[in-house]
Amino acid sequence: MGGRRAPDKETLSRPNDQARRDAETVKITADSKLRGPELPEGEWHPRTLEWWRVWRTSAQAKRFAPTDWEALAEAALLHTRMWNGEVSVAPELRLRVAKHGATLEDRQKLKIDIDVEADEAGSAPVANLDNERALRLARAAGDGS
Repeated sequence: MGGRRAPDKETLSRPNDQARRDAETVKITADSKLRGPELPEGEWHPRTLEWWRVWRTSAQAKRFAPTDWEALAEAALLHTRMWNGEVSVAPELRLRVAKHGATLEDRQKLKIDIDVEADEAGSAPVANLDNERALRLARAAGDGS
């Protein structure tokens, strides 16, 4: 069988190739600032409210247009349905958030590079919802904690 030879390693790792790949990548610096709109009025699952806050403070949010926020609001509906037990919506939710760079792999496909080190010095750790909820319940019960 005839065919083409595989290119040698020297051809694949040319400095110009790396420079071109780097130039195509969008670099975003994380800053944890709150961006975007609040979720519309509705009965949102508590996990969805936290999920929305995470998106609003994400580095990607710096680049979101109004249409991106609208698409994420639609995804929030799916997110609430999923956390309320309708797990059949999970694949569609995953597809929708991938378009916004939800995971490292998604961002690599979108050629987005987030510099999180720049934000680490000034950011607080992500809150644990269960601990916060337990504290609120204890306060409401008059525990005084």
